[in-house]
Formats: sequence, structure tokens, C-alpha cells
Amino acid sequence: MSDATQSIETLIAMMAKLPGLGPRSARRAVLHLIKKRSTQLAPLARMMDEVARSARECATCGNIGTSDICDICASPKRANGEICVVEDVSDLWAMERAQVFKGRYHVLGGTLSALDAVGPDELRIPRLIERVDAEGITEVILALNATVDGQTTAHYIADRLDGRVSVTSLAQGVPIGGELDYLDDGTITAALRARKRL
Repeated sequence: MSDATQSIETLIAMMAKLPGLGPRSARRAVLHLIKKRSTQLAPLARMMDEVARSARECATCGNIGTSDICDICASPKRANGEICVVEDVSDLWAMERAQVFKGRYHVLGGTLSALDAVGPDELRIPRLIERVDAEGITEVILALNATVDGQTTAHYIADRLDGRVSVTSLAQGVPIGGELDYLDDGTITAALRARKRL
């Protein structure tokens, strides 16, 4: 196998590791990009290099952006006393797509899991408690996925915040086992509006 062929195979193998892409889909994508080298592959490579250099995690909430504090945390209009707690950045972006929540966010970076040895300190739960105390938060909305680990995490956070702040969770519209990133905007909107106290 030549060096050129090896680099293409390596690219296919790397692409196949991306969520939603298997070996066949990755092969089709790479072959398409090679055929459209000047209009798609080269610009994509430049943009990936730029994002690799500039993307960073928000020091406040854990969102991904290009500055140390994301646009949501930096906006005074979003400082309304509400924090929406999500598992991952993709869930935050799903909530933003629905354009129904006007407060700030907190990305946990996962859920509690005894099997995977993920405890509160491996997540951003201590930072959430700090934010509630420091930012004058009046409501924490737990928008965690409707899985066993998501619900365990929600109850843990609700217990830690009991008596400090109103804690609510998403209600109707989020199916058991459902993940926010896969829900449509209407479902997310209905679930946020019908949230309930834990």
C-alpha cells in the first residue's frame, strides 16, 4: 500500500470513529471529499485546524466557544436567576435551538454512574453548587436525559440544593430513555414549559 493510499485509509479510520459514522459511511464521506477537494476538503481542513486552535470550554458553564467565557454567560440579559443544568454541550445546543430558555446553563460533563466510577467530583456538580451560591440563583432547572443515570444525577443534585433554591425538572414530552439532542424543538419547548418541582 502506498503512502498516499495509507493516508486515505487512515483518514477513513479516523472518520469512522465519529458518532453516527461507521466504516462504510466514513469511506463514502472521504471519497466525496476527495472528489470535491478544492470546494469542500480544503476548506473543511482549514476550518478544522482553526477550530482545533481556537475552541475552548467556558470557564463558567462548560459550553464550547472561542473565548474563556461563552456568549451566554457573558450576556447580562441571560442573568435572570435561572440555570438550566444539562449533561453535555450537545444538550445545551439542543435547548438553544428551541429558543425557549432565556437564562444561563451549566454543563455537567456526564452523569453519575457507579458502574463507571463517575462520582460528583468527576462532574461539574461542585461548581454548580458554587454558582448557585455566588450568582443569586433562584431556580435550577434539571434538563437531564430521561435515563437511569440521568435521573440518579437529578435526584442527587436536588438533594444537594434542597432548601437553597427552587429545583425543577423537565416534564412532559421527554420519553424515558430519550436524549435531548435527538428531540425536536417543539418537544423541548413543551417539556421546559411544563417543568415540575423535584
